[in-house]
Amino acid sequence: MSDQPAGDKTQQDAKAALTVGGQAVLEGVMMRGPQAWAVAVRRPDGIIEAARHALPRLSSRSRLAKVPFIRGVLVLGESLSLGFRALSWSAQKAAGEEEEEMTKGQIAGSMTIALVFFAALFIIAPAAAARALTDDRSFFYAALEGVVQLAIFLGYLWLLGRSKEIKRVFAFHGAEHMSIHAYEAGDPLSIERVQKYPPEHPRCGTSFLLLVMFLAILIFGLLGRLPWPLLIASRVVGIPVIAGISYEMLKLSGAHQDNLFGRFMAAPGLWLQKLTTRYPEPDQIEVAVASLLSALEEDEVADVIARGELPAAALAARAR
Repeated sequence: MSDQPAGDKTQQDAKAALTVGGQAVLEGVMMRGPQAWAVAVRRPDGIIEAARHALPRLSSRSRLAKVPFIRGVLVLGESLSLGFRALSWSAQKAAGEEEEEMTKGQIAGSMTIALVFFAALFIIAPAAAARALTDDRSFFYAALEGVVQLAIFLGYLWLLGRSKEIKRVFAFHGAEHMSIHAYEAGDPLSIERVQKYPPEHPRCGTSFLLLVMFLAILIFGLLGRLPWPLLIASRVVGIPVIAGISYEMLKLSGAHQDNLFGRFMAAPGLWLQKLTTRYPEPDQIEVAVASLLSALEEDEVADVIARGELPAAALAARAR
């Protein structure tokens, strides 16, 4: 994808070393690097402000994080925690307020509320709808439940995208992906070069959720229609298992984008991202690049600078 080499390593090794992730927040972007995570936002006065927090990869802190299928659940849990912290900080900065770090209790409470909402909307509601539509206890019931679940999910994303504020978040989502594309390809992180990349990315969390739903339809379909207590118990136990499988599939497809197999696995998630990403404005790309630079180590930033032009505002805002 790039006409510039990423260094003396092979392309595969370079991509493995350069892999980063992130998410959009209010008026900004959160990025997760190998040794730290960072968030950058554009304040009401137009200045980009960034914050950096040291945090080595989970695999270096936990043996379980190296175990296939288990690591996906652990990574998901940590990602949710970091996401809530980044959203809280970005909301305060976007509103021009002083920073107040979320406590562990507040993070746990927010995550609990979010999980209850997720369960009610995407687990309980589809099951109730399927029961109301059919008395069939075979695979057809579970398939119908899955179709309703997918319809609710797509409708929810579509409705979110109608909001002016969420449209901006989706544009920052696109800026996040485009900046990561350029970085992982070894390109300069100038606005012009970043703009050449698509706003969709194969490792996106949206793709992860879609994989979870597809696998849930298949796996829960084998159980058929269950009494409510067993249905809820099966979902509580089964969703983490499915999340672990989905993580491995997403990781596999992201590592094989240079062949037909990887592109085929990533295609549904990339299509879905048409709903959750938008092409960003140049000033939004500046914020994404500032966040990315803040999440990198000194030697990695030096490599980026050596590639060529950088947005001056992004480099100036970089948190160390």
